[in-house]
Amino acid sequence: MGFTESEERQALRQAVSELAGKYGHEYYLEKARAGGKTDELWNEAGSLGYLGVSVPEAYGGGGAGIGDLAAVCEEFCAAGTPMLLMVVSPAICATVIARFGTEEQRRTWLPGFADGSVRMAFGITEPDAGSNSHRITTTAARDGEDWILNGRKVFVSGVDEADAVLIVGRTEDARTGKLKPVLFILPTDTPGFEYKEIPMDLVSADKQFGLFLDDVRLPANALVGSEDAALAQLFAGLNPERILGAAFSVGIARYALDKAAAYANDRNVWGAPIGSHQGISHPLAEVKIETELAKLMGQKAAALYDAGDDHGAGEAANMAKYAAAEAATRTVDQAVQTHGGNGLASEYGLGTLLAAARVGRIAPVSREMVLNFVAQHSLGLPKSY
Repeated sequence: MGFTESEERQALRQAVSELAGKYGHEYYLEKARAGGKTDELWNEAGSLGYLGVSVPEAYGGGGAGIGDLAAVCEEFCAAGTPMLLMVVSPAICATVIARFGTEEQRRTWLPGFADGSVRMAFGITEPDAGSNSHRITTTAARDGEDWILNGRKVFVSGVDEADAVLIVGRTEDARTGKLKPVLFILPTDTPGFEYKEIPMDLVSADKQFGLFLDDVRLPANALVGSEDAALAQLFAGLNPERILGAAFSVGIARYALDKAAAYANDRNVWGAPIGSHQGISHPLAEVKIETELAKLMGQKAAALYDAGDDHGAGEAANMAKYAAAEAATRTVDQAVQTHGGNGLASEYGLGTLLAAARVGRIAPVSREMVLNFVAQHSLGLPKSY
């Protein structure tokens, strides 16, 4: 086992960092505050192959693993340009289609994921289900060769810029009569499909939406892979989601910590930089340690996933997501505190990250559900819910 990234991944990180640095946090905030999109950055990253590093080579991608895609995501966030759709489109949707989609679906969608020309959202959360995916009520019923979908979804990122949504629904098993999960590719221009923005107190270029499916008719080939493999397909997407979520949080923490360290070196009070005082330096050292530990767990999760160990990756991905979200929340808070009043001044680019970092403790799965998972599956404790 090695703890040093390959030269190829280090070179990838450097290249992505340079691209993101060319745009920077001011570009991102300007777009987010104006209600715009980071299309220029996304399109350039796609054309350079960074968004498609984990798409199979046969479909125009880089043929690398989820660990490389996580590195790309982390570097974008560390440069102050956090593109949330990276956690969804190339990580969840492209991975699910690459692993479980039909050959027709792979040929149709993967080349677009590879060059960034395709964006796909992911719809799983529902108003009355929350973290309990077993209570999903979006249903799919056969009508001849077609499927008819009805239901609602909430907190779906980036639908307004997506070509399609990967929808998680349920259908009745003909053998058992029980409902089982199914995944469908739903183009956003399909009749009967509507979405409405959910106002959020976040400064983000990626908006949140509620989805409404009213007798949405989809052809047979909209069903992803096999009806009977849907649960495996679902978790094949959720593990990369958590791994990319961890990378997202680590990147935000790195950005905030870099700003705090620079300020603590430059800000001079009572004849010395404020970073020379342990009241400043020790808290920053603590969050540095926490961030590095979270990053290491994320790399472990990615390595297990890329090795085909879905079970081991599930445990590590949940731990990484938890650790990274906690580290990012603490790091951003400490970076603001290090800056004093300047920490909330727009000029310093930290105040808007307070809410952004905090999101990681809620989504894509709450910290409490991660703790439930670890207690039950890692410690063997009784199920509490």
